[in-house]
Amino acid sequence: MADPNDVAGTKALRQELSKRGLDITRTDMRVTHGIAYIRGSVGVIKGGPTDVRKELEIIAKVLRTKPMIKDVVIDCTMRS
Repeated sequence: MADPNDVAGTKALRQELSKRGLDITRTDMRVTHGIAYIRGSVGVIKGGPTDVRKELEIIAKVLRTKPMIKDVVIDCTMRS
């Protein structure tokens, strides 16, 4: 059975990425043992931010403030 903290962390991760105007259709996002993993390919949607790297750094800082997330691992390609 999945750890409730990991489920809540994954939900918070998905919400944070969704509200930033990023294209996450080719991205695998999950929280395992308190570590948030962002893998795959992240891009921008029309009218979204121009700097994907900067947005991901902001998202990582925000996620680290959540009690159910200990650290964030970003292993993805960034499309502009």
